[in-house]
Amino acid sequence: MNEILDKLAKCVEFGKINKASPYPPNMKDQDGADELARKALEEGVSPDEILENALIPAMANVGEKFTKKEIYVPQMLMSAKAMNSAMAHLKPFFQSGETKRKGKIIIGTVSGDLHDIGKNLVAMMIEGGGWEVIDLGVDAGAEKFLKALDENPDAVIGLSALLTTTMENMKKIVAAIKEKYSEAKILVGGAPVTMEYCKKIGADFYSPDPQGAVNYLKQLIS
Repeated sequence: MNEILDKLAKCVEFGKINKASPYPPNMKDQDGADELARKALEEGVSPDEILENALIPAMANVGEKFTKKEIYVPQMLMSAKAMNSAMAHLKPFFQSGETKRKGKIIIGTVSGDLHDIGKNLVAMMIEGGGWEVIDLGVDAGAEKFLKALDENPDAVIGLSALLTTTMENMKKIVAAIKEKYSEAKILVGGAPVTMEYCKKIGADFYSPDPQGAVNYLKQLIS
């Protein structure tokens, strides 16, 4: 049983999506994350075990390598795709309530900003960490975040901005959320954002990379 989880973790870490995928070349024609997740479930491994002992550690390794600049965005996206192919087999168990997520996060790129690669990477890493991600996409204003919070009042919020011109909108969204949900935890990130700016606008946490966001969420529930 451990062997199949080790293989699955390796596929996620190195971006082997399924048997047909040519990447990485040294794993050509081998089962990928898709087949191995399905096999693990068929062999009686619980969705929780798959998540805790294969997907979460693999994505943590990916996040660490990315932080250390040992891998870059393309490799990270391949790992995220492999993780998503495994998660597709686990989602029915989450939806039925048979398996519990660690929590929920509402994430989006702020109004006026159409950049989503950074946000998507963070969302994928957080999902790989066992959280339910409610992705509001790009150009999301305060109303969109508040509506999502009304529906999921215990969720954490993640705001992304890539343009200095849209940082002002991030500030407005934080103010609107804190006014209605003073206890809500808000994470911010994006190229022009800093810890100093995070504090200035009243957000709770800033991370320069996806793994930092995952680690922060881990602390919230520990």
